[in-house]
This record gives sequence, structure tokens and C-alpha cells, in this order.
Amino acid sequence: MPTLKNYLIYSFIVFLFCQCSSKVEVEGIDIEQWKKDRNGCLGWRLNEIEKFRVVKNEFLGKNNQALIKTFGRPDKVELADRSQTFFIYFIEPGPECNTESPNSQPLKVIFRLNAVSRVSEVTISTLDP
Repeated sequence: MPTLKNYLIYSFIVFLFCQCSSKVEVEGIDIEQWKKDRNGCLGWRLNEIEKFRVVKNEFLGKNNQALIKTFGRPDKVELADRSQTFFIYFIEPGPECNTESPNSQPLKVIFRLNAVSRVSEVTISTLDP
């Protein structure tokens, strides 16, 4: 007969498997090129921005690990009040790029993550969060 201890162990194992996140499958966007274009320096992300606008709401509710597995680590991370985090991916060359005329407000994709690390908003903007 199952004991409380066994029940707790099985529940914990199921919980661990549910916490694992996987890469989000994105139609039409070359994710490998996106990952190679750190800080938007190569301009490959700019070629994908219109396709991204179509699918951006598919990321609502996804967790931070799913974003990292899909797009690679963010170019910039900002922490805000109420335990919010912003993952920023530069579309136009960002401040880390060695360009002749750096853009002070480059276009970027901003993922707002709530206190439980779930995406609550996706914006494409030149403004900082």
C-alpha cells in the first residue's frame, strides 16, 4: 500500500519534470542566425523583425529558460521593482557593437518577466524599459 512518503516522492518527481522547459518552436524565424547575431551587430535580427512581430504573442506565459533555449542568452538583463525582470535582445546594433556611428536608441525586443519568471509582455521598441 502506498505510504505518504512514497506519495510525496512521486509528487516531487512529477513536479521536477513539469518544471523543465523546452525550446519554443518559432515558425519563419531563423533562430540560429538570431543567436549568432549578438547585440544585433551583424544586422541579421533586423531581417527577421517583421516575422517576429507576427509570432511575438506566442511567448506570453513562457518561462525564462524557454526564452534562453530559444533565443540564446539575452544581450541585456534589467531588474525592476516587484521582482520583474526584462530580457533585452537588440535588433539594431547595440552599445556593445564596434560601429562607426553607434545608435543611442537601437531597436530592441523586450520581454517582461513577472515574479515567477513568466513572460507577461513582449514589446519591440527603441525605448528602455
